[in-house]
Formats: sequence, structure tokens, C-alpha cells
Amino acid sequence: MGNSYAGQLKSARFEEALHNSIEASLRCSSVVPRPIFSQLYLDPDQPPFLPEDVKPKVEELDKELVHRYSQNGNLDFSTNQTVNEMEDEEEDEDMSDSSSPPIPYSQKPAPEGSCTTDGFCQAGKDLQLVSLCMEQIDIPAGFLLVGAKSPNLPEHILVCAVDKRFLPDDHGKNALLGFSGNCIGCGERGFRYFTEFSNHINLKLTTQPKKQKHLKYYLVRSSQGVLSKGPLICWKECRSRQSSAVSLSAKPNPSVSPSTTPEGGSANGYKSGFTQTDVANGNANGGRNSVLSSTVSRPMPHSTSPSPGCAAGDQASMSSSGPPKKRHRGWSPGSPVPPPGLAVPVPTIRPAARTEPLLSAPVPQSMLTGILQPQPIPAGETVIVPENLLNNSGVRPVILIGYGTLPYFYGNVGDIVVSPLLVNCYKIPQLENKDLDLLGLTSSQLLSVENMILLTIQYLVQLGQYQSRALAESMLTTSEFLKEISYELITGKVSFLASHFKNTSLGDDLDKLLEKMLQQRGESVIIPFNGDVSECVSSQEAIAMVSTQEPDLDVDTFQIYQPQLTVARKLLSQVCAIADSGNQSLDLGHFSKVDFIVIVPRSEVLVQQTLQRIRQSGVLVDLGLEDNGTAYQRAEKYVVRLDSEIQTKFEVFMKRVKQNPYTLFVLVHDNAHVDLTSAISSSLSHGEPSHGLADRVINCREVLEAFNLLVLQVSSFPYALQTQQSRISSSNEVHWIQFDSGDDAANEDKLYFGLNEYSKSLQWGVTSPLLRCDETFEKMVNTLLERYPRLHSMVIRCYLLIQQYSQALMALTTMASLRDHSTPETLSIMDDLITSPGRDKNGCGHMLVIRVPSVQLAMLAKERLQEVRDKLGLQYRFEILLGNPASELTVEKHFVTRLKAWRGKEQEDWIPRTYQDLEGLPCIVILTGKDPLGETFPRSLKYCDLRLIDSSYLTRTALEQEVGLACCYVSKEAIRGPIVALDLSEKEHEKANGSENESDELLIDLDRPQSNSSAVTGTSGSLADNGVSSSSAADKSQKQAPSVNFQTVAHSSVDEGTFTAGETLKQECDSLGNQMASSTTSKLSSLSSVSQVFRWPAHSAKDSKALRAALPRIVILSKAAYCLLSSQKSGNLPSSSSLLPHADVSWVGSLRPLLHKDMSSEEQSLYNRQWTTARQHHADFSNQGEASGSRSFHPRRLLLTGPPQVGKTGSYLQFLRILFRMLIRLLEVDVYDEEEINANHTENSEITQSSNDHWPDIEIFSKMSFDLSVHDPKYRTISPVYTEQLSRVKQETSKEAKLEEPKKRETVSMMLTKYAAYNTFHHCEQCHQYMDINPAVQISDSTLHAFTFSSSMLGEEVQLHFIIPKSKENHFVFSKQGKHLESMRLPLVSDKNLNAVKSPIFTPSSGRHEHGLLNLYHAMEGISHLHLLVVKEYEMPLYRKYWPNHIMLVLPGMFNNAGVGAARFLIKELSYHNLELERNRLEELGVKRQCVWPFIVVMDDSCVLWNMHSAHEQSSQSLEPGGSSKNVSLKSVLQHIEATPKIVHYAILGVQKWNSKLNARKAKAPFSRCHVHDFILLNIDLTQNVQYDLNRYFCEDVDFNLRTNSSGLLICRFNNFSVMKKHIQVGGQKDFVVKPKIMVSDNLAPIMPLQYVCAPDSEHTLLAAPSQFLLEKFLQHATYKLFPKAVHNFKNPVLAIDCYLNIGLEVAICYISSRPHSVNVNCEGVFFSGLLLYLCDSFVGADLLKRFRFLKGATLCVICQDRSSLRQTIVRLELEDEWQFRLRDEFQTANSSDDEPLYFLTGRHI
Repeated sequence: MGNSYAGQLKSARFEEALHNSIEASLRCSSVVPRPIFSQLYLDPDQPPFLPEDVKPKVEELDKELVHRYSQNGNLDFSTNQTVNEMEDEEEDEDMSDSSSPPIPYSQKPAPEGSCTTDGFCQAGKDLQLVSLCMEQIDIPAGFLLVGAKSPNLPEHILVCAVDKRFLPDDHGKNALLGFSGNCIGCGERGFRYFTEFSNHINLKLTTQPKKQKHLKYYLVRSSQGVLSKGPLICWKECRSRQSSAVSLSAKPNPSVSPSTTPEGGSANGYKSGFTQTDVANGNANGGRNSVLSSTVSRPMPHSTSPSPGCAAGDQASMSSSGPPKKRHRGWSPGSPVPPPGLAVPVPTIRPAARTEPLLSAPVPQSMLTGILQPQPIPAGETVIVPENLLNNSGVRPVILIGYGTLPYFYGNVGDIVVSPLLVNCYKIPQLENKDLDLLGLTSSQLLSVENMILLTIQYLVQLGQYQSRALAESMLTTSEFLKEISYELITGKVSFLASHFKNTSLGDDLDKLLEKMLQQRGESVIIPFNGDVSECVSSQEAIAMVSTQEPDLDVDTFQIYQPQLTVARKLLSQVCAIADSGNQSLDLGHFSKVDFIVIVPRSEVLVQQTLQRIRQSGVLVDLGLEDNGTAYQRAEKYVVRLDSEIQTKFEVFMKRVKQNPYTLFVLVHDNAHVDLTSAISSSLSHGEPSHGLADRVINCREVLEAFNLLVLQVSSFPYALQTQQSRISSSNEVHWIQFDSGDDAANEDKLYFGLNEYSKSLQWGVTSPLLRCDETFEKMVNTLLERYPRLHSMVIRCYLLIQQYSQALMALTTMASLRDHSTPETLSIMDDLITSPGRDKNGCGHMLVIRVPSVQLAMLAKERLQEVRDKLGLQYRFEILLGNPASELTVEKHFVTRLKAWRGKEQEDWIPRTYQDLEGLPCIVILTGKDPLGETFPRSLKYCDLRLIDSSYLTRTALEQEVGLACCYVSKEAIRGPIVALDLSEKEHEKANGSENESDELLIDLDRPQSNSSAVTGTSGSLADNGVSSSSAADKSQKQAPSVNFQTVAHSSVDEGTFTAGETLKQECDSLGNQMASSTTSKLSSLSSVSQVFRWPAHSAKDSKALRAALPRIVILSKAAYCLLSSQKSGNLPSSSSLLPHADVSWVGSLRPLLHKDMSSEEQSLYNRQWTTARQHHADFSNQGEASGSRSFHPRRLLLTGPPQVGKTGSYLQFLRILFRMLIRLLEVDVYDEEEINANHTENSEITQSSNDHWPDIEIFSKMSFDLSVHDPKYRTISPVYTEQLSRVKQETSKEAKLEEPKKRETVSMMLTKYAAYNTFHHCEQCHQYMDINPAVQISDSTLHAFTFSSSMLGEEVQLHFIIPKSKENHFVFSKQGKHLESMRLPLVSDKNLNAVKSPIFTPSSGRHEHGLLNLYHAMEGISHLHLLVVKEYEMPLYRKYWPNHIMLVLPGMFNNAGVGAARFLIKELSYHNLELERNRLEELGVKRQCVWPFIVVMDDSCVLWNMHSAHEQSSQSLEPGGSSKNVSLKSVLQHIEATPKIVHYAILGVQKWNSKLNARKAKAPFSRCHVHDFILLNIDLTQNVQYDLNRYFCEDVDFNLRTNSSGLLICRFNNFSVMKKHIQVGGQKDFVVKPKIMVSDNLAPIMPLQYVCAPDSEHTLLAAPSQFLLEKFLQHATYKLFPKAVHNFKNPVLAIDCYLNIGLEVAICYISSRPHSVNVNCEGVFFSGLLLYLCDSFVGADLLKRFRFLKGATLCVICQDRSSLRQTIVRLELEDEWQFRLRDEFQTANSSDDEPLYFLTGRHI
């Protein structure tokens, strides 16, 4: 074996032990021999191994191997291809098997010197059809030209000449075995073997050469003489069942029914035969990935009808017309598998008769190469196939090619099958070290092919007959086994079984017994409810019985729970992520409405259930799709099921999608995992009519291309949607939330109880577990399976189940002797079902669901059980319903009456349409259909009988779907209790709690009806249900009363009143004791240890309101399913997760890592996407290109996954609602809505203008006085500006002093109009040119220009940079040579252009590259305008990325940390410099200097809408003061203001800030002379000598307005316009986060503003923030320290010279300008409480200061750039004459000297 490394078992001993083990297994009849590794390691007489001989942990490897085989785990025994129904596509399947690379075929090396080029023969001649199509080719008589396909040249056909006797006729028959052909290239003739011929023509095959696989087409000459591809060669028929006619059997073979087998079709639900492809790919089961597909190929004495093993025989290409007997040679040394079409008879020699080992010893081979090289055969070893082999065995024996050589055979070759299935299972690709690392393996750990085969055979020979049958059945798809069952019922094969069940277990004739009972009972029936089964009434009385009161059934409530909201938000954020992704696949700003359609599988109940949820949720009204009155009726058009009518309904929907481009449509594909068949394969295979419909709808071109359509696929079992070919991006998957701890769910009443919780509940130690296996039933099944080997096990199980339930009914009513012949499980279920209504005054009871997938079997079960029920007189006690997806529910009239009475239904025509409508009805629902389809069951469902779900459900989806029926939400106590009692680890506790607390299940909150049971039943008598038994619980119960009392939780009170906890427990334990006495399947270890009992609530009238306890359902499983689900020990994943995820997918390779036990659903998705691939009939199969990169995800498709019944429907309905709200929200904006402040400080101006004037009259306006008070509400916390009016205002001391925290600013939501300014998230057809850069044009298409000018204020040259897109260059003047930027063009004052505004618009912006409202296209009505973004240097790349079409003005790097003052200062300086340049330029063209337009607009990046206000006319009916307003464009506002007469005489023009009270208030003057903010027209000519303070962070506009006014310039506010400002939460003028310059530790306490200054040269912590910022923040908060006399004293303000600084709300500032001829407030007779001197210039002198008078004790604050200028200022201003200074009164901002701190000195007036 080539095992040379240390630690490997010596191969000889290993193989010997294996052979011995296998031989012993074959001989042994009962005892299963020990596994090979046990023999090797546990034999007592073995000599001790040397350490180097022992491979570490090899026992684990053994277990792992067997485990993997049995779990359909890592060593996969089949591949993913199906029988390809389309001949034309067969080559694709062969050439590109997507599951794993084929087993390497060992091809003879080409002779030395020969040609090996593809498309040429070894003699170097061209064989390609394209080259030879015009050539004349001579071929011998009887030969035909055919086309061969080479895997290396998929586009080309190679021309060959083949003897037509070896080709099939038109019917696919009569082809001789073997081959005869010539090479038309070099002319070489007489190739007798296709292998040899394929070598010669350089096919270079990696799989066994087969003529059927590689000879594809006949070649024909056209009328022009061109040789071209003709019809396909029909190889098909020779593989169908008809070849079985070769059998010489005298009696007809019961397993072959040629008459019922259509050509190429299937009979009995089995595939009629294997294509050659299947055999080559090791796929014996028509594509179904099975647990061990190779195992069923063993001859089985009791094979099911036509077993897959038998079907495999049809590969033999012998037909009745061919020679009946033909001697075949063995294989040539180069060929590991028989030549195509050879069916080789099996030797009639017992294994014991052979002297050599069972398989001859192979040449040592590394397992990784996988090349098989059988040895030459000794001459004369021939095996004759007996004549009557097929007749005797009834099925064809199968020879599995393993490893080694086969003998010569002679005889009926048609009677046996040679299959490469086994050897093909080990097609493990060449693995590199990195792949092995990924799998956690080393190359030394891989077994050789031979040893793997030996281990497999050992496993096979130990399989019992039942397991073999299970494996055989598991290989059929669901559709196939349902067809098989249908066939068995139709053809009467079940008649023996049916006759077996005609008698009861006691031997009595069942029908006669029932007739006898019917006669004994006469006309009377058992009382419907509120009475024992022994009580009888007449049928008239029974019908007339109605409930005495209404039970508390909340059937119509619909509630969305928190996790549903959370998941809905996750969906919404994912939709936003798609919109933000930048690939232009979704433009949310485009839509103003949401519409939807829900597509569900073909289930009438599911349709009704979805309709009910839509109606109850009110979503149609909320989305504005329907009115309240019509919504109920119209709901039906929003739910469509996948049936034959979908095409027309879907076309109507798609028409709506096309006609409403501004509506965002959502196509919800619910239960998306059901029917994943591709439309192509379903039409070819003539499958069920509904197959492929989903593919036709969801993946059609219109859906993929519709830009206004989102596809949301919803599934509890999404595994088949998560393959390598998935159309959904993994980032577009939204998974149900998982809380990590129970505490998160503490406020929820209910917890989700799913598959995982069911598995874990087995560790609770309760006496009656929730998951159960009926062992007695399983034993009965096994006995019957042996007796009826040819029937499908589900048929047998179903008949037995019907008998069990029938006998249980009889045993509980009339024939007690039958009790012992019903399994205790069945008996207790039926007992509970028929006794619970008897104890209830309303007739409420439990529901039992029996899952019977076959419709025929389900109908049989319903009829039979109904017949038994009716003859026993129980027809008014409980209902029996058939739950068939294809039809509506039909409930007997008297039960409908009862349901209506419970609900107080007024509508006469109400009938139950969903299972939830059956809440409280005692009933058996026989649920049929291929899959459960997501129907929700009522809370009264207590039992799920899944005993028919057996070996046919061995994929993860199939099994979990079935158990999903029982998943639901339960009362928290139901889960917490047992866990507390058992004292499980905290982690387990948390995990078991689940997390989600709402669901479809929870949407209707119902109580549990009563559950009481007679004491005769066994384990699951409901009084005993789920009693907790554990020693850890016992300790607690002895020490103290149980902390969690289930009785109060479950409300198990009786009418007399409630027991105390202790009494209840005692009573429970007694009843448990009585019941357990007769139990056969469950043993209670210690009754005294039962500390808590877990039970369904009893229903009583008194406390029905409180009866809301919801408990998990009880699930009875088949043995196979129980073993799988109960084997979980820890972790989050149930054991079923190791199964193949879905029947429509296959594993990519045999070797793959195991699923980790704690994988989240996101991680499982990524695992499935890596390791599974779609099968050929899967709808996603086509979504793959040559390279994996070409697989396309659909950008607007999402997947919502969550466990069954967790609440996904409610979640996606909520998602639709919030999606609509968000779209509306995108059309809305939050704007500030705050009334003006300081309204009472305003000085009444005597002079007013008429309110009808459009513009101010400068003569009148200039006589108005300036209102110094600031009215903008954003400045509510700044120091008021002193006026004479203010000095008369009474200050509120107490209230104002406490205003520490800034009050949250008021906003209101407004609809955006067509004139709004937008951020980057807005896209529309009109403005996309304005916004987006053409993808063909790169960003570099805009050019960078430096612009330098000198600033007197800065005392140096300033260099700004312009970034100018090509499209905006017309706004600038460039030099003739070198494209040097000279100036920005300005219009003339006299220009009159209605399609332009004159003023350039400057918008400073910081931190708002996405959120700033910089798209002015709509605000400007699309007209030409010049808009410049002013940005800081470090933010330029971001702004440039988001606004590639905007002109940018980039501030120098020195201003990166500066405040808004710097931006405004530079805008103004630049604009004045540009004005001068333009005046010079235009002067040369004859334009006067004063004619150049001197205004610019400076506008915040949060201005969103503009309004025009007009006063009411006198004729208006409204008597209230006020007026009306309308939204207008920025263009119209600017054009109106720019048209102001004599505009050049105004310094600043602005508009007022909008608030909702503007119109309601008494009309104010149309124009005010006051402060303006946020949006101003600035005359840069008039304000040339008034500067913004470039250092400022706050109040720079108040400061500038006061300077401008004191210079005697006019500031005018237009009151008939207002601007709305958007509340933007990011960026803008936000505070710095002040941190220490040198961080000592991360968790420092926040630094308070009073710590922003310190004494010079002190050890104070130095801060990393600009000094000016620290100063301004300090002044705002240091009022009481700096100016104590000024606090709350507006009569004595603080005097501030040439500056306005905010020194706190409690202090008034009197602004005085030092400039000569300035206009100042009258402060005669005012005594000032303080003096503030800030960076004062030479205009401030000692004489000026001496004009003002100060209070005694007034305080002074002098601020300077450095210490020396501070001292100089004190001296220059002669301050020491009147002010007293102390050394300790000198301060600096807390900056390091590098950051240039500011210094200030405080003093006191003498």
C-alpha cells in the first residue's frame, strides 16, 4: 500500500484482518462481527505494538468512517447528476460533472514520436469537422460517418467511420456490443476496441472510454455537399427496461413490467434504467444523493419491487435481437472497468471456495492518484452463468467493480449487472496541502482506495435486511417513492397486506365487530362533550348541543412582536445597503409608494392563512393600496399560489410593475425552498405540472430586469438556495435574530421552541419526553417488513397505524380486551383525544396531526378511521379531516356550528379555512402532500404523529420540514421550569431558551384547552405528561418548596378551586404512579423525586382568561428519525444538520470539513455555498459560467431565513410597512420649527412700509433703526445684546440659572417639494447629469487650479485651490497660454436673464460630504448658476468623490482645524479680490467698475426649502390675523432679492427663519433691519472694510452683523420669504472632543470647560484642541467667575469693544465699535459691570475707555495673542490707573506652546 510513514498500520495485517472480518460477516447469521479496528487493537493475544506501528486514534477514525457513511457524511457515495432527460445536453453532463472530478482513467501512453494534439489523430491528421466538411471521404460499405466529442475541444466534432452494426437503429435498438471503426485521417483500419480507437484519435479521456458517451451524432452531407452535424445517435432505448426481455426466465419477472414502462420513462416511481452517464458517474439512483448509494447494489433476496439494483442492470446493452450468448474477454490491462455495454455474469462460487483473498491483491497505489490497474488474468479461469439465474433469484445480481481483475464469463450476460458504482464513490480529487489544511487533514491520514473499498464492504456485509431496504428506499426522490406507493395501491400489490389487517389483533373480523357494535348502540351516539364516553344521547340531541359559554379564543388578534420588528428593520437596512452599494441597482429616492405580491406553494390552507395575516395586519390600508372598506375583498389579488393559473395572474402583476415606475414592488416568494425544479428540466421530464413554475416566475427576464422590483425569498430551510450557484448574494441574506442569553428575552411571555429545543428537551429527564419513539410500533413494523418484502415500508407503516388507531378507539369505548394490542403511545393519544372534550363544558379538545405523505394512503386512512369512529358513535365527539394542500378544509356542519358558537361569529357563511381556525376543536388532521408547506397549526395541537416519516426522509430539509410542524412558541415557564429543576449549565439554559418570542404562531394568542386523561393509559397519559424526574431536582424539593410551580403556570386547577403547590404536586405524583403501573415504554426512576410536573392546562370556566400557557407539542417519530434527532449532545446544531442539505443539491466533493456544532445560520450559509452544488434539474444550475466569477447574483434579491413558525410572515409584512414609511421619509425632511427669541426685546420702529410692497424703499428703510437683539432661535443660549429696551426687561434668576444642558431643538417633518435642496442620497432622471459623473469620464477630468491673493488681515499671501470640472470651466477666465486661472466671471448689475441668477453661491461645508444639501438642481429649477463648495483640505477627496460635478474651493491646510469664521473670512476676501480682477477685466471692455455685480450668496449646507408668505387680503373670509405661505424655489427667491431697487446700497440682504407660527402671527412689516443668518446676499464691495473674525468658532455671524451695522451699512431682512433648515445629525459646526494632548490612560473623566484654561507655566494637563475654541467654550461657562456683577443684571451690561463674544446667557453685552464715525447704542448713564477686550487693535485707546463708567467691583478681562502683547496692552490702555490686577489673575488656554495658546488677564475696578 505504500505506507512507509511512522504510525501507519502495516498493510498486510490490516488487509488480513479486513478480509477475515468480511468473511466472518458473510458467514455469520445473527451476531454482528467485531469491526476491523476492534480486532486489530483489542485482541488479547496480539503482541504489543511498537509505538511507531500504531496510527494515532485509529479507533476514532473507524467510528468516524462508519458515522460518516451512515450520516451521509464526508465520504459521499453518489454524485450530483440526474439522469439527463435531454440527449442533447448529455454531453455537457458528461464533460463537466460538477460534483467532483471523475476517477482518473489510466490511458496507455501514446507511442513515441506520435502526435498528441487535440483534434488530430496520432498520425498527425486533422479530424475536425470544420476542416473536413468540404472533403470527400471514402468509407467502406456498411460504415457510417459519425461525430465524436472530445472533452478538450467542446466546440468541435471529430469525424470517425464506424461499422453501423455497432450503432443503434432509429429506435435505439439492435446495436451489437463492442466496436469496429476506422480513422478517416490517416486511414488506419480495424480498430476493434473503442478504448484503442479513442487513444488513437487523442480523445484524452479522464473517464472510461464508452462509445455511447463519446459518439454523439450522425454526420450528413447537405445538398451543397457540405458535411455537417446530423441527428443525435439514439443510444437511449438500449438502456431501458425493455432489455429485460433477454431473460430466459420461464415465469414473468414480477419486478419488471415492460408494458407499463414508457420509452425512457419510469415505472413504479423508479427510474427505468441508468444512462451510461449515471454508471460512469457512480450515480445509480438517478441523481438522488443517498446515504450509501452503492450498498443497494448488493443482491437482495427481498428486494423492493424493481430495486435500484435491478434497474442498474438495464445498463446492459443487450437486446433481444442481439446474439443471446457471447463470450467476452476480460479487460485489457489498461482498463479498470468493463468495456461499455458488457453485462458480465456473476460467478456461482461461494466466497469460501476461493483460495486467494476475496479481491486479488492490487498493485500498491497511493490513494490520491486513484488510478486502478487490474492485473492480467490467468488463462482458463472462466465462470459460466447458470441458465436459470434470473428465474431463481427474481432480480439481477450486481457485480460491483472494486479493485483487481475479473475472470472470463460465459452465459446469459443479460442476467447480471456489472456496476462501477462502488469504485466511483471514491473519486477524491488530487488534494494539495492547502486543501488538506482546510480540512484539518494530512496526506498520511488518507486511506488508500483499496482499504476504503474493503471497509465499505465490511460495513455492507454487516447491514441487516431492514437497513438494506431502508437504503434502497432512501435512494428514491420524494416524487418517485410517492409514485411507487401509488403504483402498489393501484395494481393491487397491497391486497395481501390489506387482508392481513381485516382482522383485529385478537383474530376477530374487524368489519363484523364494528357492525355488531353499531347494532348494539342503535340510534344513540356517544355524548359530544361534557360527559363520559359511556354516556349516550340521540343523534338529534348531539347535533343540538351547544357550548354553555364562550371560551376565551382570541382568534383575530394580530400583533407584531419585538423580534419581528428587529428582523423587519434588518431587511430594511439591507435594502438600504443595496441602494447605497453604488452599483445603481436600486434608487430608493425614485419611489413614493410600495406594492407587493406574495407567491406561495400550492396549498389552499397556506393561501388562506397568508390572506388572513394580510387582512389582520392592515398592511394594505397602511400602504395606501386599498381603502378600509375594500381591503378585505381585494386582499386576494395580493396572494398567488404556484399553480396553472399563476401565469395569467403574474402577467397582470408584471403589467402593474411596468406601468408604475415610481412604485417599488416587492415580490415575496414564501416557502421558497419548495419546488426548485428548473423550468427547462420540468418541461423535458414531463414531471408534475406545477414543477418549474417558481423558476418560470422568479427567474424570468422581466423580474430580473425590473428596476422597481425587489424579490424577497422567505424560507425556513434555505439550504438549497445556498449553493455554489446561488442567485442571492450572501450579504443579501437576513437571518432571524438569536439572543445569546435568556435575559434579553426576559420581558417576553413566550419563547420559541424549535427543532433544537426538541432535541435538547430529551436531556430534561422528564418522564414523558416531547420527542418519542414508539418502540412497540417499530417492532411490529419490522415483523411486517420481513413478511412483505416487496412493499414500500411506508405502505406497511400506514396500514399498521390505521389498525393501531382503530383498535385504540375500540379499546377505549367497547372492547377493553384490545388495550394490550395497541401500543401504549397510540392508546394514550386516543384516550386524551376522546376524553378531553368530555370534561369540558364547551367541547374544546386537542388536535392530533398524523402525517401521511401519500395522498392515496391518507384518503384510505381518513375513510377507515372515519368508519370506525362513526360505527363506535364518536362522530360528534371529534372530527377527522384530510389536510390536502390541493383542496380546502371541509368540516362537518355540526362542528362548524360549534366553532362559530365559540367565536361568537355573526356571519352565517363563516367556515374554517385555516388550521388555526380549528383552535379548540377535538380532531385528527391527516396531513398529506409531498411536503408540509408552512401551514400554522392552532395552539390546541398537542400531538404530531410522524411515525410514517422514515428512511425516505434522509435529507436535512425533508426531515426538518416534518418536525417543523411541531415548532411553536411556548410559555416561558414551560421551558425555564424543567431547566431550573435540572440545574443545567447556564449556557445550556440560555441556548434552550431560544430567543424569539413572537411568531406567526403567536399572532393569535389562544389558550390551551383542558387535558385530562383516564388513569388507564401508559406513558403519555396527559396527567403524566412531561413530569420531571431527576436527582438534582429531588434535592431541591426536599429542602424547599419548588420555586417554579408548574401547576400555577399551567393552570391545572379544577372547578372547585386551585390547590396549593404542595397538594398539587402530591396529586400529580399519585396520578403518575397509577398511570405508570401500566406503562410499558417508559420507566419512572423515582416518583418521590418528581419536583415539578410539566403538563397541559386544564380548562375551567373560572380562570379561562388566564389560560394562556402554551406548551410544546408531543412528537412521535419513527426509529430512524428519532435516532437522528436524539443524538445531539451539545452545540446549536441538531444532528440532522450533517445530512445532505436538500435532495436537489449535492456535495461538491467527498472530503469536506464537518459542520461545527455551534455554527450560526450565517456560517451554515457560507458552508453550504462552499460545499454544495445545484443538481442539473435545480433552477439555479444554469447560474454558472466557465469561471466561478461569472456566476451572477441578482442585486435586488434578498433571502429571509428563520426557523419554522418563528414569525417570518409577520416580519415581512412589517418590513413592507416600514419600507413604505422610509420611502415617505425619504420624501420628508425634519426642519427646525422654533419661534423667534427675544421678541419682547425688540424696539418698536416708528417707520414702516406698506405690507404689499415687494421690495424695500431705501429712503424709508435707511431711516429705520437697527434691531440689535438676536432673534434666531439657535442662539437662545447666547448673551443678549444690550439695548435700552433690554435694560427694562426683568431677569428671571432662578429658572435661567439652571439651564445647564442645552435644550433639544424642536423639529417638524415636512414633505419635500420639487424645489428642495438634496443630499447625495437623492437620485432622479432630471438631476443625474448634475450629480453623477459619466462613468466613461474619470474624476481626473476636473482640473486643479491655484489662486493666490494677498490678505491685509492675514498679513501674507493666501493660496486657495479651485477644483473645476470641465463642464463648469465656462464660469471662469483662463489665460490664453498655459490655462492659468485668472478670475471667476461676474455678471453686470444691469443684466436681466430670467434663466440665471447673478450671484455666485458659496456653501461652506464640513463633515457632510454625504448629508450636506449641496444638490441645488431642483431648488434652482435646473437653470444655470454658479455654485462653489468651500471645503477643508483634508476633506477634499471625500467631497470630490461624492460631488464630482461641483466646483470646489479648497481652504489652505493651515485652516484644517479652523472654525466657520475662517471659511466665511476667506470666501469674502477671495470674492473681493475677484471683484477687483473682474472690474479690471471688464473695464478694458468698456464696462464701468460700479456696473460689475458685487453680491455673493453665502448659504449653509442645511438650507432645504424656501417659502413665500403673503398677508390675507381684506376680502378674505378669515378673521384671524396671519396669511398664507407657499413653497417656492431658491431661484425665485434669489431673483426676487436680486431685483431689489438700488440693491448696491445694501450691505447684507437675507430672509427670515421659518417656523410653523409665521402665518398665524399678526402680519409684521415686510422688511426688517435686523440680524440675518444662514442664507445671505453679501455686498462685498460695501463691506470691503468689515471682516469676519477668522478665528471664530461660534457666533461669527452675530459679530459680523454688529460690525456691519456699526459701520453705518444697511442690513435688510425680507420677511415675506423664509428658509427652512434641515436638522442634520452629522458634521457641521460641531464641538471638538477635547482630549489631553498626551493620553495617559483611555478611561479619563471628561474634561470640563472650566479646565480649558490654566495659569501660565503650570503643571496643568495640556489639551489637544485649538486655543480659540478653548477660549470661546471657557467664556460661555465662566460667567460667574469672570463677570459676577453682570449676572442677571441687564441694566449693567458688560462692555465689549469691537467684538461680540458669548459670555453666557445670564449676562448682557453692550457692543461698542471703536471706529471713528461708527453707529453705537446709546449708553449714556449706563454703569457697566464688566469690560471685555478681545485682541483689540490700535483703534482702541485709553481715551476711548475713559468715556465709560463702571460699577465699583466691576471686572475686566483682557485677551491677547501672547504674554508680551498682553503686558503691552495693559500699559498702552493705562488700565492700571482704574483696574487692580494680581499676579494670580493671569491665565492661558490649556494648550502647549506649539499650539499658540491665548493669554488673558482679569482685574477688578477700583
